[in-house]
Amino acid sequence: MEYAFKAANTASGLTGVAVRGKDSCVVVTQKKIPDRLMDPTSVTHLFNITPKIGCLATGLLADCKAQVQRARYEAADYAFKYGYAIPVHVLARRIADLAQVNTQSASMRPLASVLLLIGVDDEKGPQVFKVDCAGHYLPFFATASGIKEQEAVNYLEKKVTDMKEYSQDETIRAAIMCLGSVLGSDFRGTEIEVATVTGTAGRFHTLSEEQIEGHLNAIADDADA
Repeated sequence: MEYAFKAANTASGLTGVAVRGKDSCVVVTQKKIPDRLMDPTSVTHLFNITPKIGCLATGLLADCKAQVQRARYEAADYAFKYGYAIPVHVLARRIADLAQVNTQSASMRPLASVLLLIGVDDEKGPQVFKVDCAGHYLPFFATASGIKEQEAVNYLEKKVTDMKEYSQDETIRAAIMCLGSVLGSDFRGTEIEVATVTGTAGRFHTLSEEQIEGHLNAIADDADA
């Protein structure tokens, strides 16, 4: 298990942050293109599971994609059986249960991936869940995963009391500022990925480079003010 956790946190070389606001959730991560010849649009760690639930997966990309594919299957199966979309906490529990099965038997290996699930529940409001390779799943106000996880968590702990009242824009900017703080560098719109869900009717969508650039400029203006 220790090897799986180490691989999940270091294999991708990325850090991801998830933040929960008043009526929205946001995930932000770095975007590293391994080869200049690759199409940048094909490289992502953000995935939608249902139209209203998305996730950020860090770890071995093949394992992340396998886990996301299974999560999509489970979400579709739930909607087919019960006639309504799967809530975030039910999906998190199901993925965690499946991850735990991989720790039980000698012929299986745990998937080296950590999922940060976000969605806005009809009853519970904005939800952020973290599911790890051992089968733990926990709700968070804000959390992080990846190589600089601890530094990001330390940063978020100082801001957590204000986060509960953040608007969508404030939530996005808080997550971007956290990532910038732990990485110790400024970045362009092409170097990070941002996705958000807002309101119970809102859908999971990734922000375009222009939208990200707009938020980065707003952060810079606030810093100068």
